[in-house]
Amino acid sequence: MRKAPTILHLDMDAFYASAEQASKPSLRGKAVVVGGLGPRGVVATASYEARVFGVHSAMPMAQARRLAPNAAYLVPRFGFYKAISEQVMGLLRELSPLVEPLSLDEAFVDLEAGGAAWDEASARLVGAKLRTDIRAFTGLTGSVGLAASKMLAKIASEQAKPDGLVVIEPGTERALLGPLSVRTLPGVGPATGDHLRRAGIHTVDEIVEAGEDELVRLLGKAHGHGLYAMALARDERAVVAERETKSVSVEDTYDVDIHDRVRVGLEVQRLADRCVRRLRSAGLSGRTIVLKVRRYDFSTLTRSETLRGPTDDAAVVREAALRLLEGVDSTGGVRLLGVGVSGLADFTQEDLFAQAAGERADHAVEEVADDVPADERDVVVERRWVAGHDVRHAEYGHGWVQGSGLGRVTVRFERPDSEPGRVRTFLVDDPALEAAEPLPLVEVTGARPRRL
Repeated sequence: MRKAPTILHLDMDAFYASAEQASKPSLRGKAVVVGGLGPRGVVATASYEARVFGVHSAMPMAQARRLAPNAAYLVPRFGFYKAISEQVMGLLRELSPLVEPLSLDEAFVDLEAGGAAWDEASARLVGAKLRTDIRAFTGLTGSVGLAASKMLAKIASEQAKPDGLVVIEPGTERALLGPLSVRTLPGVGPATGDHLRRAGIHTVDEIVEAGEDELVRLLGKAHGHGLYAMALARDERAVVAERETKSVSVEDTYDVDIHDRVRVGLEVQRLADRCVRRLRSAGLSGRTIVLKVRRYDFSTLTRSETLRGPTDDAAVVREAALRLLEGVDSTGGVRLLGVGVSGLADFTQEDLFAQAAGERADHAVEEVADDVPADERDVVVERRWVAGHDVRHAEYGHGWVQGSGLGRVTVRFERPDSEPGRVRTFLVDDPALEAAEPLPLVEVTGARPRRL
């Protein structure tokens, strides 16, 4: 482990919810929950105002509504979040060639590799400037942790939340870790945490007291050795700029179980098309087609077929996925479907026979953007308006959907740079109303951003 806190971990604060608050003046300072709004939806992110009521990520949306009935509930706009993420990741890559994104809103940076920092003082200056730049370029806030290892940097950023900076000085790691919960350490999820708790181990200090042999007995050789080393603040993992993609997959969970076998087949074809679009956008192809089916009783079946060569042809993937579906019993209903491709390569070996068969059986499956949830998939066809998404009216300008139903849609007309706007209601098929692209949170003039 290095001698200076030159590994940085950035975690954007309540990212999706904060982005929604920044783009919607009427929601600033209020409880906002982003996620799937159907009966089986889950919370993706909750604003800090919503967390006061006990709402948190991965919570069933129905439970969130009971806890915070007056919060604003919005469907995610992943394209919007991705655009902001690209701005943030660009700032990180200016600091170092070694940037390891973990998600849209989280990443590690090796400051020493880029020459941006070499000791505590320089690292602290870089962290402070990064927070300022993120606010200037995106209008959002992020929390920064600095330490001599990835594990400690992530712990530091968690302690810095929200909108703060924490530096863990080398030599203080053991004292800091000791009283923390075992769940603080990487790799300790609910199951491992419960296993340790039943053994009387609740804190990191108690892991050390139990000893390495006891950890190996409780958790197995690899996990036991690794966890004991982390409890001693030993973490030699390097920041990895790029990870090799092992598979590409998509899946959807349905609000109501699908019983119709024909509908299941159509869903599988649609998922295959989405999967191939992702595959092609990454410049990849693959040999192994994987079908995932979760049935009404939560039992999950996975089937796979390996082709003679890698492909990125949608017809070939659809044909293979449908063949796999033939061997799956969907009696009783299906609640989740997924299609994936593994055995990836950066070239395509055309399977002409399978391609020809696929073209003959090809159906015109409607293409829908990947960031639209399963329960909102027919927005364009039925003029359904998605809560939180952007619209434009010929007379009133830019706004966003507050809700819809009974043939009407309610829109609040406001922009990131405006005061909270007025609410108006229209018929869902009003020709003056149309879907719109999100507006930027910050206007960039030349090289200098201007907060809207």
